[in-house]
Amino acid sequence: MNQQPPGARNATAGWTTHRWLRVGVAVTLTVLAVLGSLGAWAMIRTSQLADQIVDRRGPALTHAVRLEAALVNQESGVRGYGLSGRRDFLQPYAQGVTEEKEALRRLEALVTDDRSAREELAAVRDLSVRWQNRVAEPIAQAAPDRAVALASTRAEEGKTSFDALRRALTTQQAHLVEERAAALGELRRSTHLRNWTFAMIALVIVLTAALAFEALRRGITEPLTRLGHTAREVAKGRFEQPITITGPADLRQLGSDVESMRGRLLQELEFSETSRRLLDEQAADLQRSNTELEQFAYVASHDLQEPLRKVSSFTQLLQRRYGGQLDERADQYIAFAVDGANRMQVLINDLLAFSRVGRVLNDHEEVDLEDVLSRTLDNLSVSIEESDAAITHDPLPKVVGDATQLGMLWQNLLSNSIKFRRPDRSPDIRISVRATEDGLWEFAVTDNGIGIDPEFQEKVFVLFQRLHTRDAYPGTGIGLAMCKKVVEFHGGTIRIDPDHTAGTRVVFTLPVERSATADGAREAHT
Repeated sequence: MNQQPPGARNATAGWTTHRWLRVGVAVTLTVLAVLGSLGAWAMIRTSQLADQIVDRRGPALTHAVRLEAALVNQESGVRGYGLSGRRDFLQPYAQGVTEEKEALRRLEALVTDDRSAREELAAVRDLSVRWQNRVAEPIAQAAPDRAVALASTRAEEGKTSFDALRRALTTQQAHLVEERAAALGELRRSTHLRNWTFAMIALVIVLTAALAFEALRRGITEPLTRLGHTAREVAKGRFEQPITITGPADLRQLGSDVESMRGRLLQELEFSETSRRLLDEQAADLQRSNTELEQFAYVASHDLQEPLRKVSSFTQLLQRRYGGQLDERADQYIAFAVDGANRMQVLINDLLAFSRVGRVLNDHEEVDLEDVLSRTLDNLSVSIEESDAAITHDPLPKVVGDATQLGMLWQNLLSNSIKFRRPDRSPDIRISVRATEDGLWEFAVTDNGIGIDPEFQEKVFVLFQRLHTRDAYPGTGIGLAMCKKVVEFHGGTIRIDPDHTAGTRVVFTLPVERSATADGAREAHT
């Protein structure tokens, strides 16, 4: 296979697909334009020659033959009249004179562009006029007796004149035959040229189509196929597979970009693998740390509560035995110690419950929220009775989750609504529920309490965030933080409705879908 010289390769190395197509189309159109011009010229030339043969050469020869026939008829009529003296022999002569005039008129119009034909026609006309003046007209116009004598006297002269006329007619016809034959030959050559030209145009079109198909196959289809194959190999995870770069400059640039992307992906994959190993190590460390923290929480709950109970017991014993026996400041100090011990015990219990959310007591099963709410209301019955609270609710659905944690959720929300009530009215608490288009149950706990200012509606879910003093509203500031942790552990969200101003409305969501574990447990139970 012949190779291009280095200079040619370098000259076309930067050509893009668009430039290759533009140059190819330009060359093809140029060749087709040249061949088309030649074909058009051949068609015009063929049409002109055909018109010349049909309109001039053929009719000129035909009228030349008619002219000869008309003169022969005149000679036959005159000769018959001169021999017999009968007038009926002049009828061919008269008809020949008319036909001669018509033939001469037609020939004069047809040979205007042929000098030789015009000269030959003039010679024929002169000889015809001489023969008619000297022989034909005198005999035709004479009386029968005179015509016979005159024909006999001028017989030799008439024969010589008419033979000269015949020779002129023969020369004229021969010239016209040659002219027609030459025109026919030119027409055949022009027709052959036209046919070859159109054949060449058809061949160029076929070759152009073949070359275009081959060029597209080699320059575009095959490079794109190879690029697509290697790209699919990379997409399958074989990132070490190099990208084949061939074809025009723009396809090579595309291949180079894909190769750069592959290299970047390989780097990112290596980085991701390194990061994954680090994350796995950190996850293992975090799991170990969580396990240690959980163990610490259990140990701390027991180890801290025991001395705390002792402190609380002895301070309470000190308060009962020596209350009123010491001065007022001592009684106040003892009361502070008892209150601090009690609050410390409540705080430890709340922190322990908060730390257990998501780690223990998280057996997900189908939970009937009606039952959970009923147990919660029983637990809060004393607070409900003391505050004269009215609690109503919509029919509650069943969800998949942990019953203990969902009970903590209801208890914290309802106890907050009861705790943060207005002093001049009884708590009115409403629990509503609706299904959303996102596949969630949306619950709302609405009360007529003191409400939460908009600037604090996000902070109330943070651990230990309190909006009031302990003297006004007792508590540790963990309740709503625990609610948020429980809801998020179950795949939902929780927020304060900013549009509700006549109290507080806490809105939270839980998924509607039931887990396969809960379905399996329910079937086993059935």
